[in-house]
Amino acid sequence: MTALPATTDKKLGLVIDLDTCVGCHACVTACKGWNTQNYGVPLSDQDPYGMPSGTFLNRIHSFQSQPEPVNDIPQLARTTHFPRSCLHCEDAPCVTVCPTGASYKRAEDGIVLVNEDACMGCGLCAWACPYGARELDQQAGVMKKCTLCVDRIYNDNLPEEDREPACVRTCPAGARHFGDLGDPESDVSKLVAERGGVDLMPEQGTKPVNQYLPPRPRDTLQAPEMTGEEDVLAPFLAPVAEEPKGLLAWVDRALEKI
Repeated sequence: MTALPATTDKKLGLVIDLDTCVGCHACVTACKGWNTQNYGVPLSDQDPYGMPSGTFLNRIHSFQSQPEPVNDIPQLARTTHFPRSCLHCEDAPCVTVCPTGASYKRAEDGIVLVNEDACMGCGLCAWACPYGARELDQQAGVMKKCTLCVDRIYNDNLPEEDREPACVRTCPAGARHFGDLGDPESDVSKLVAERGGVDLMPEQGTKPVNQYLPPRPRDTLQAPEMTGEEDVLAPFLAPVAEEPKGLLAWVDRALEKI
């Protein structure tokens, strides 16, 4: 079995804004592309043009919820897109359960990795992970998981702006953030403090490093006469002119004669 380090010099991880994520899967595609050709064995796909199955280190799940009424006015259902990957837990059960020592947590930055040369594909770590963040690559027979793009963030051959996980670099909505969550003065730590970042499933006692920022409450109209059926965009979509002028007027008259 593998022992966890007593402390780590850093706590590198992700902060994911559930209020901003639009579920576009750009992070999934970027993760698959980078990790298929870099760290470890490629992420295989089986029967991609039939009944496809494959290995992914990052997946997006979408849920709908019904907010509570505001002033007895029903609110629209809300869709939340939930990215899921390894959370690089401080007390990582996937590490301590590994019989070959293939799973380990680095003392220098807190990243949880798999030594694929030592992995025998038994799947115990996947059973131990409460977040379902590990996947067995069916072709290679080894366990795969998010590495926080360890081969990117320390790569001096890349421009400095590219030395962050592929999912963070590619997110078009800016919903993903990367940094040292062990440093209270880091940008990610300040963001968590400001927005009230939360652990995923804290009752599991794994102390995940990654943090999720909860969705913000929606803006609501508080006027007492509102019934909930109003078209709040109508004033902004009202026509600015009743009669067309200039070129549009000429086109309108020409079309009338057809």
